[in-house]
Amino acid sequence: MKISKIITILAILNLALTPFTFLKNRTALALEFYPNEIISNTDLLDYNSMDLVAVSEFLNSQSGVLKNYRTLDVYGIERLAAEIIYTAAQTYKISPKWILTTLQKEQSLITNPSPSQYNLDWAMGYAVCDSCKVTDPQVAIYRGFGIQVDRATWRVRYYYENPEKFNFQVGKMYNISGRDVLIYNQATANLYIYTPHIHGNYNFWLIWNRWFAKTYPDGSLLQQEGQPGVWLIENGQRRPFWSKTALTSRYDASNIIKVAYNDLQRYPIGYPIKYPNYSLLKSPENKIYLIVNQEKKQIESDEVFRSIGYNPDEVIAVSAEELSHYKEGRMITLNSLYPQGALLQDNKSGGVYYVEDGIKYPILAKEIMLANYKNHKLIQVSTEELNKYVTAATGIKFFDGTLIKTANDPKVYVISNGQRRWLANEQTFNQLGYKWSSIITVSEKVAELHPLGQPLDLLLPTNTQIATK
Repeated sequence: MKISKIITILAILNLALTPFTFLKNRTALALEFYPNEIISNTDLLDYNSMDLVAVSEFLNSQSGVLKNYRTLDVYGIERLAAEIIYTAAQTYKISPKWILTTLQKEQSLITNPSPSQYNLDWAMGYAVCDSCKVTDPQVAIYRGFGIQVDRATWRVRYYYENPEKFNFQVGKMYNISGRDVLIYNQATANLYIYTPHIHGNYNFWLIWNRWFAKTYPDGSLLQQEGQPGVWLIENGQRRPFWSKTALTSRYDASNIIKVAYNDLQRYPIGYPIKYPNYSLLKSPENKIYLIVNQEKKQIESDEVFRSIGYNPDEVIAVSAEELSHYKEGRMITLNSLYPQGALLQDNKSGGVYYVEDGIKYPILAKEIMLANYKNHKLIQVSTEELNKYVTAATGIKFFDGTLIKTANDPKVYVISNGQRRWLANEQTFNQLGYKWSSIITVSEKVAELHPLGQPLDLLLPTNTQIATK
């Protein structure tokens, strides 16, 4: 077998590894340039990612000349730069974000308030090469901002539809600027065809991630496209689930969002979620804990352990370091009731409570109960039984990651850290991979249980900080 083929196979195998296998010995990573997959195919082809208003607002938010720039388009009609960009994106079904990023990469037109005429005439760097002159008649026909935007966007679509005609192809290894690159998708191949060196594509990647990186709220479940591993976004990190049961014992797998490699890699790796909910873990000091969500609850004694009916064979010996990543919960004693939590319903009033460790938490809406506890059995009890438990000061809210709206308002919110964050437009909703079928309609009273947080709007430029080498 040829060495190049072996390298290709190893690289593909490395990409295919999942959190269930290779992350056990990895530490948190900063987002770094990954030349094999610079953007996803979806990113390149999402021509509806910004409408004309969004393109205009984006340009207006920057310091460059294009916010007010008017010039001839490819048909000789005078238009605003925003119109020219949007029209090219719609005509050739290429993301306007690609056009904006390329305009900045090639001539810094998005941020430069005083570009030269050359910068404007060769805005996309189209038809310009090291061995050619812009005065050459065969090159000069592509001079002009409108022509540059139109022809460059058309050409990138042509690359995508005719990959076999070009040197850089998916699944093949190339030495680019002295670096081995195995191209994983057609969007990345397109970028190398357009700019056949590392430096230019590194600049593209920096600009793209600075402006258009996707930020997912806490509680999001992310899965890289084509890979089985699932991650929880929490406190700005991605925490891998080490098994399917570790995931499904805590979360609804139907809420998993498929994302591109770069969207996932921008989050440093947090501590893994290793064990299924309600696992029994034993410390080096032989203390036994019941894991409930993010808490560890110490079982007071062997007598308590036996009284609850746990099986000693289910106990897993773990290190003190592993246990340190769980919050300390209430100790489980002979007087503890429902240490794993239970749904109890008053058989007279119909009121429903989540009861755990002798505390009852009111559930104020059926929608919350169905969304949060769909796998819990509803147990009918008397009012007298419920009166034995202390009532919590606050009721149960929707879990993080839940999508809600009210009947009389089209605004859709995602719950994050107990707050409701407005998804400011349809493009943001779609780009974050949410499903319309997942939206839960609730009353205004239920929605207002969750205070308003910061809106999520992917049409506004981000201030992503990228750690690079």
